[in-house]
Amino acid sequence: MSSIENAPAARSALDSQVLVLNRVYSAIRIVDARKAFTFLSKSVAEVISLEQGNFRNYDFGSWTDIAELQREFESEQHDWVRTPSMTLAVPKIIRLFSYDRRPSQDIRLNRRNIYARDESSCQYCGRKFSTRELSLDHVIPRVQGGEDSWTNLVCACVRCNARKGGRTPRQANMRLVKKPVKPRLNQAIRLRIGSRRYQSWKAFIDEAYWTIELS
Repeated sequence: MSSIENAPAARSALDSQVLVLNRVYSAIRIVDARKAFTFLSKSVAEVISLEQGNFRNYDFGSWTDIAELQREFESEQHDWVRTPSMTLAVPKIIRLFSYDRRPSQDIRLNRRNIYARDESSCQYCGRKFSTRELSLDHVIPRVQGGEDSWTNLVCACVRCNARKGGRTPRQANMRLVKKPVKPRLNQAIRLRIGSRRYQSWKAFIDEAYWTIELS
């Protein structure tokens, strides 16, 4: 797959995200297209494709065989990678042949999952920001005994975080948009299926928890 990885025109398509299922069709992680094609080329995975309301399975050879038809009839539905010898659609879902484990159902407390829970919105002013413009705020500050927990960490923009400082919201005369809670389902993935291209993920993520690795 080195010829694909080195093709400049394919670089953005190779960053496309692909949902990975285990052998029994449970969602376990999200990888970029580079990793997905590596799995396929090593014959340790197959493509799962949604076609006219039904899912079909393709090995790597079959996926390359239908590429010309996909370009003719479904060009807008796929991202594409190009090599000197072929042009391939980036699969949206792949399934590993010999991996049975499911992710732990304990939800990881980390920056990515807090941003997803709060939908990248400051929990004081309510405005949306890019992740680079957001920070994590301790509702009860550490200097007052606040801990790292789902109910004490929220997204905050730089301005609101600076205004609040080392005070509680009440002390700073500020109010939270919503009470922070521990999430249950993987909203990080749900955010992605707003795009029509990722609607095929929906059938597999209802049982997916926030422990799915995004890489």
